[in-house]
Amino acid sequence: MLNRIKKLIEDSDLSNGDFAAKIDIQASSLSHVLSGRNKPSLDFVMKVLNAFPEVDADWLLFGKNAETQKIVSPVVSNESSMTKEEEQVNYGAVEKVKPDIQAVKSSLGLTNKSNIERIVFFFSDGSFKEYLP
Repeated sequence: MLNRIKKLIEDSDLSNGDFAAKIDIQASSLSHVLSGRNKPSLDFVMKVLNAFPEVDADWLLFGKNAETQKIVSPVVSNESSMTKEEEQVNYGAVEKVKPDIQAVKSSLGLTNKSNIERIVFFFSDGSFKEYLP
């Protein structure tokens, strides 16, 4: 993995310090990883993948070719489009409920002209608190 991190730094035309800043770690932490003193942590790898979304996780972790990225990408894009459709469906459902609430209020005789006389909160210990507007 060390060689792939070095290749990523080289390919991105960044200095070690700029690379560390881009992935939001201390330059000394990157130096320790590059020198072999420390192994890259999960947090380090996640920050690299977040900062460089074009990098394939399988390539970075295991050195496998980037072909797996091409297979996974359509599935991810389908999931995101389904999410957008689901949001639209849920939004439409909320809009349909609002007129029903108005119909219920009118059938119960509740109008906006009614005034609140008092509000009473009952607590589980048997006490209550009353508010008068």
